[in-house]
Amino acid sequence: MSSASPVPTLRDLESWSFPGTALAVFGHPIGHSLSPPMHNAALADLARDDARFASWKYFRFEIHPDELPQALELAHAKNFHGINLTVPHKVIAFDRVAEIDPAARPVGAVNTLRRTGANWHGFNTDGYGLNTAVHETLGCQLAGSHIVLLGAGGAARGAAVECLQRRCASLWIANRTPENLAALLARLAPLAAGIPLHGFAPDEPPAKLPSGALVINATSAGLRVDDPSPLDLATLSRPAAVFDMIYNPARTPLLRQAESLSIPCANGLSMLVHQGAKSLEIWSGIPAARTAPAMQAAARAALGA
Repeated sequence: MSSASPVPTLRDLESWSFPGTALAVFGHPIGHSLSPPMHNAALADLARDDARFASWKYFRFEIHPDELPQALELAHAKNFHGINLTVPHKVIAFDRVAEIDPAARPVGAVNTLRRTGANWHGFNTDGYGLNTAVHETLGCQLAGSHIVLLGAGGAARGAAVECLQRRCASLWIANRTPENLAALLARLAPLAAGIPLHGFAPDEPPAKLPSGALVINATSAGLRVDDPSPLDLATLSRPAAVFDMIYNPARTPLLRQAESLSIPCANGLSMLVHQGAKSLEIWSGIPAARTAPAMQAAARAALGA
């Protein structure tokens, strides 16, 4: 489905009919999602070796948050095998799914649903995507690393849970709004289990911040050309690397500064690919490592890279 095609809506879902195995992403907005080209490229690649996947196809639907409960009911009734969810649907769906994967519970959000007989089974593959991408692009591990995480929203919460579950050495969270930061720290405290957990204002990094930390941007700062950087890297003890979850644009202000300071850095395209490949693994049983290369190539092509 090309980006110029009309994006199906809830009304289209009501009259939906597809003879094969249907997968989809629900979002608002969803028009520029890379998930359809990524997944359909991976499915076409799988179909070359396994005819079973020739009838699988991945779609996208523009679903307003108020429409999500009805959309999930319709998708189940229409025999969709799996659904991906974008912000803000990840949190909305969490309380509407009958079964939640244990790893997703502390995050409070699901981005992948697999059809069961009566409802949906919810998963969150974002943490897997982050951990795999950090290792692939930067040669770093969340486990055993000092982490400086920028942001206190939903993406930051998912990243923080993954870092703590992987047993990072320490977790330092920077956010401009003290109330949001305090709320996130309180939510994470039961998961820390002895891991040092701290918060700070991004314009006032503490002197005791460890050197050699992995900096992860989970804010939206950098999506627009005139966005300021979420943090001045020069104010930190030299980081080991910088990972920005944003993938478009490919070079955010934070990444440009990292380059100028000769700090290894990477954007979030690899994270997008690996969380998608993990979703497809949940639906198909095919290991994520098998489908990630096809997804990566499709994502780069869709971005014109």
